[in-house]
Amino acid sequence: MLNEILKDTEAAMQKSMDALDHAFNRIRTGRASPTLLESVTVDYYGTETPITQLANVSVEDGRTLAISPWERNLVPAIEKGIMKSDLGLNPSTTGDTIRVTMPMLTEETRKDYIKQARNEAENGRIAVRNARRDANNTVKELLKEKEVSEDDARRNEDQIQKLTDKYIALVDQHLAEKEAELMKV
Repeated sequence: MLNEILKDTEAAMQKSMDALDHAFNRIRTGRASPTLLESVTVDYYGTETPITQLANVSVEDGRTLAISPWERNLVPAIEKGIMKSDLGLNPSTTGDTIRVTMPMLTEETRKDYIKQARNEAENGRIAVRNARRDANNTVKELLKEKEVSEDDARRNEDQIQKLTDKYIALVDQHLAEKEAELMKV
């Protein structure tokens, strides 16, 4: 029973890390990344559809994304969707390929992105702590119902705390990497 709690807790903490990595991928750096456009939607026959379901998004060079729509009539709609998004990108079209060049980051925008990354990291830490709290509450319930001994409960809480420390350190490490990536000129 206690091993299951540990496994479930670690799985929840890993999901928090995956969510943090996904959030970090959406924070724009000077480099082009297809994940940057995941949140952009396009009006496709009356339905808001993600660009990734309507076109092939690839990295052309270090700072340029190439978007090749599967239907030629989608080119203006995709351009409009990118311009409406709050990413601050300006697409340019040549034929049926849309190119999006990543503008150079200014010092001010870098600081804003670092602030955003720190906020996402704090959300990740909170999610890890919530997983710890839920696991500890489950252990306390088992102890209260006399299904586990006090020694087993204390040992399990120590293991949960070690897991928490490990994942908090991972969050801090990922944040440091993202900050270094953002500050690189």
